Amino acid sequence: MESILPASLEELQRLRCRVAFHALKFRPEIRSLGSQIVGRLRASGRPYLAYHPGLLRDTLAFHGCAELFQDIHTELIQYRRNQMIKRGTVKEQLTVDSVSIKKNGSCPLMPEEVGLLLQALGYPSTTIIYLAGSETFGGQRILIPLRAMYANLVDRTSLCSQRELSDLAGPESPLSSDLPHPPPPKSEKELIEEWKKAGPRPRPLPPPPARPFYAHEKEGWYGWIGENDTEPDPSPIEFRRQAHRLLWDALDYFVSVQADAFFPGFHNDGSGWPDYSSLIMGHRLYQTPSGITYRPDRKTVATLFENVSDHLYHPPRNWTMAARQHLNNSARIEGIKMSATMSKPASFLAHPLPECSCRTAKSPVVQPVKDKHGALLFGGEEDCPDWMVRTLALVPTKNNEPQSEDYEGELPEDDPSQDTQQESDRSDTNKSEQDEEMDPDD
Repeated sequence: MESILPASLEELQRLRCRVAFHALKFRPEIRSLGSQIVGRLRASGRPYLAYHPGLLRDTLAFHGCAELFQDIHTELIQYRRNQMIKRGTVKEQLTVDSVSIKKNGSCPLMPEEVGLLLQALGYPSTTIIYLAGSETFGGQRILIPLRAMYANLVDRTSLCSQRELSDLAGPESPLSSDLPHPPPPKSEKELIEEWKKAGPRPRPLPPPPARPFYAHEKEGWYGWIGENDTEPDPSPIEFRRQAHRLLWDALDYFVSVQADAFFPGFHNDGSGWPDYSSLIMGHRLYQTPSGITYRPDRKTVATLFENVSDHLYHPPRNWTMAARQHLNNSARIEGIKMSATMSKPASFLAHPLPECSCRTAKSPVVQPVKDKHGALLFGGEEDCPDWMVRTLALVPTKNNEPQSEDYEGELPEDDPSQDTQQESDRSDTNKSEQDEEMDPDD
């Protein structure tokens, strides 16, 4: 379906918005548990920030971001990329320069980089961060730097009991597991008997052979990749885990939309389809447009980190101010304008403005419709602000043009917002002194 419709079909676009954001709802169990998680996050009286890393194996393999990781994780990404090349999904070579790809903004931000950016924004170490997403490639190991900076890094497993999560999936029939089991431990008597039968001592020791893979170590990727180059077919248990991941993604989506602030590690991946973070950002823009939603330009962020690579944890003040200004601007009108030029041609769900929220001068006149209780069902939307209308007019002209880093200069200026931006910039200088709350002006 087209993301941008002509003015004559604006009511159809508005209907699509109502279906996407109102008619389509999560299961009652997901909404109930999601509301409980939001309540537990705000039980301390402080706001919380939701963060989706975007570190998915398929995403990393598609863009060729293998060098961000080490050891066997790189082999896993290369294996999946090789599969994509054989299927024709990827037209490039198997091995690419991940450093240049990251500088181009095609790779996700690493959790360590996100932690440094949050510090530059002035978020204290006591900030509550909710980790969203059912998959974080690299596991807890990749999250160690972020957890060192922000100890209150939580997710659904730390906020919910195992019973609550299993009840979300509902009753499930047991599966016959064909996974190998670890060898049974030997008793002290058996160990003594083996020692007595070991032969005369002392005796020369043979060279140590390569350690074999025991049966219980062959479960998971570290087993098959160590023995052969072919990934095994998913087992019934793995299919069930994949179904559970869809539930966890839906649960984290609900919590992220309700968050006081949202920070995406990867969005607008250029695939032409809305990714997880972009859908959250679009839903937040429609439901709570005044909420803090950061839209970092990964190419700009990569340049910032390249300039301060020698002293990441003690950057100069001018670097901190530059990073803070970029992220604060991404959460304001400038970020919404940039999102319109990048997200709108791909999906209206990632950028539902202005059709879903207001009416332009070209919008057809529609008589408001109310239900029996007096609630407004159709029509009655307010007029769109001028900056939103002018920004939308630029989108179709950029639909078939390559994105350039000079797009900010081509966007119309929004004069009424300059005063508020200056006030917010002045408040940013004092934000680093705060140690309890997030600043809602950022």
